[in-house]
Amino acid sequence: MSFVLYMIGFLIFLGGLAWGASVAGVPTLYIGIGALIILGIGIFSAVGRTRSKDPS
Repeated sequence: MSFVLYMIGFLIFLGGLAWGASVAGVPTLYIGIGALIILGIGIFSAVGRTRSKDPS
């Protein structure tokens, strides 16, 4: 459940960045490329923060 909450917050953050870049006049191609890169970073960090630790 915490993974889903983390990703929802990250997607809201990413949407705000994309909207701000759009308003600033950044070309759509660059916004899409940047959004994909940031989304990948968000997934990696969400998995790392919400993964349960090994009990060993």
